[in-house]
Amino acid sequence: MPQRTGRAQPTLAVSASHRPHFFQGSLCLPVAIQVTPQARRSCPSDPFGHTPWAWPGRSGCGAFLGTPGTWFPPLIGHSPRQVQLVEDFRALRQAAEDMKLFEAQPAFFTLLLVHILAMELLAWLIVYLLGPGWLPSTLTALILTVSQAQSWYLQHDLGHTSVFRKPRWNHVAQQFVMGQLKGFSAHWWNFRHFQHHAKPNVSYKDPDVTLAPIFLLGESSAEYGRKKRRYLPYNHQHLYFFLSESPCPPEGGARPPRPPAGCFSTSVLRPLQDLLWAASFYCRFFWSYIPFYSVSGALLLFVAVRVLESHWFVWITQMNHIPKEIGHEKHRQLAATCNVESSLFIDWFSGHLNFQIEHHLFPTMPRHNYHRIAPLVKALCAKHGLTYEVKPFLTALVDIVRSLKKSGNVWLKAYLQQ
Repeated sequence: MPQRTGRAQPTLAVSASHRPHFFQGSLCLPVAIQVTPQARRSCPSDPFGHTPWAWPGRSGCGAFLGTPGTWFPPLIGHSPRQVQLVEDFRALRQAAEDMKLFEAQPAFFTLLLVHILAMELLAWLIVYLLGPGWLPSTLTALILTVSQAQSWYLQHDLGHTSVFRKPRWNHVAQQFVMGQLKGFSAHWWNFRHFQHHAKPNVSYKDPDVTLAPIFLLGESSAEYGRKKRRYLPYNHQHLYFFLSESPCPPEGGARPPRPPAGCFSTSVLRPLQDLLWAASFYCRFFWSYIPFYSVSGALLLFVAVRVLESHWFVWITQMNHIPKEIGHEKHRQLAATCNVESSLFIDWFSGHLNFQIEHHLFPTMPRHNYHRIAPLVKALCAKHGLTYEVKPFLTALVDIVRSLKKSGNVWLKAYLQQ
């Protein structure tokens, strides 16, 4: 039951037509939670008022509200004064609301969209004016890569309902950005990303770190070794990681999305709607570039952009999580995340994902306000003896390789042990 506090909290009620079903082992919760009008504005529900499913005690709405007592106590970190930590976090969120840190700046997100559309137009104009030579084509591919990466960041903001006040507006805009500008499914991304926020760095429940059998991370390394599983030379996974990025969607790692058994819900994955949005992207892209390159040339340009974009996005999204603890049901938000030092360029290049701690504690906060809440979060961590880790950008990238090598060696040691 939600904890009672002096301030009214949004509540959740299970719809009679969407009762939760629990499955042995994973105990997954399908999308089955109806949001009350009070909570609907804060929760990134779909336009029909359903929150994305997550795991028992960790509903997608609760994870995104980031508020103690709504649906679950936030698993911030281990503290000898856990009750006081929860109360201090509640006070911190109230302070953020009083500072209006959950209010988006329209000019900021308008500028993001404008610079994305400008790069799309510029890339086409280069080929139109200079022809499909190697130099113009290379420049076009690089500009499209930047545009595609920045589109990922913008749809991420919209998926967290941190741009518009009304969730419906965020969902419609996300479908446009994800579908028309990128050619992917918004509901597919939400389906995976909400799990990540509910269970960050938890093996087999966070799709961003559940990469076996391609990569082994955390406790899965020893598990595969003990069971003598060798699908790939995992002791060299830190080397083939550089070759692993593909023209597939970069969010969520090396394998395609796969919901746990019994957890499929049409309100999470709407194939036809997403297909139409994605089709509009591919029609626009190939209609724009086939006249210059023919079908094969346009396809080659598309693959080149996807490969470059995948490298960019995989390194950025994994630098905050892979080097941290990965295991089973024992991790807290601060144990699963870290920050990267901020600068104007890094903030833009990473889509403010370098403020990963603040993002996980306040997922619906507009990213341009992370730098304002960061000192308060750091003070909270210092008060309760929690680690608030901030790394240089290059160190964060190198730590990905180090972590993969370490996990690979753990697998090798367990594999060779009699």
